[in-house]
Amino acid sequence: MITLGALIIGSAIASGQTMWQMVHDELYEVEREMETEVASQAALRSVAIVNRTRGWRKDITATIFWVGEEACRANPVHNKSSSWDRNWVLSYGGVDSPRKRNGFAPKFFKPKMNPFYIALPYNDIAPKGVGHKTEAAKVIWWYEDDYVNRYRSVCKGRWIAIEYGGKVCYAQWEDCGPFVTNDWEYVFQGKAPKKNRNDSAGIDLSPAIRDYLKLRSGEKVSWKFVEEDEVSRGPWSKWLRNNSVLTTNP
Repeated sequence: MITLGALIIGSAIASGQTMWQMVHDELYEVEREMETEVASQAALRSVAIVNRTRGWRKDITATIFWVGEEACRANPVHNKSSSWDRNWVLSYGGVDSPRKRNGFAPKFFKPKMNPFYIALPYNDIAPKGVGHKTEAAKVIWWYEDDYVNRYRSVCKGRWIAIEYGGKVCYAQWEDCGPFVTNDWEYVFQGKAPKKNRNDSAGIDLSPAIRDYLKLRSGEKVSWKFVEEDEVSRGPWSKWLRNNSVLTTNP
């Protein structure tokens, strides 16, 4: 027989369990809201980091260089070779003279490589070709996707956009400079370029880029990394791996 006392105790237990469940549900909702807020803040920080590292590097001093350029006072290292190609002149097809031009190409030969090329002050290959630098896998966000072996650069051939005077040009990364090859904080994290005697120049541009954007050495440009399917149509288009995948970005 169930006594009145037992009923009272049972009712109290049930009431306590219901109250506990209500409190538990409320705490759960608070935790969910807090987790959502934390995730939201983390997402915002992530977007900010991506925008900073992969967005435009603005007001960067640009200098002009070319395949086959001789060493001189302003260019202490010749460009007969590049950081990634000992026979750069041969691979390109000749010296890319900045004065003797046929449109955006050199005057006396048809280039074997894209005449729209640039240099940035970072080399992912360690000195003496012993493999990739220790920070490369950490700071280059496409490293895992493009890695082939320890001796092959994941930077060579990468596409970038260059903006000057409201006009955008697309080019490929083919050499390292100006002056230094270790400035990954600038190249990949958007910090200011390391100081050098050319007004802290942070990018070298080919004669084709100079002529397309109608700029002179020493002027300021903006640039950013782009994926190949973001490259707009232009005189550089034939050098895309897949010419059918082209956007109409300005």
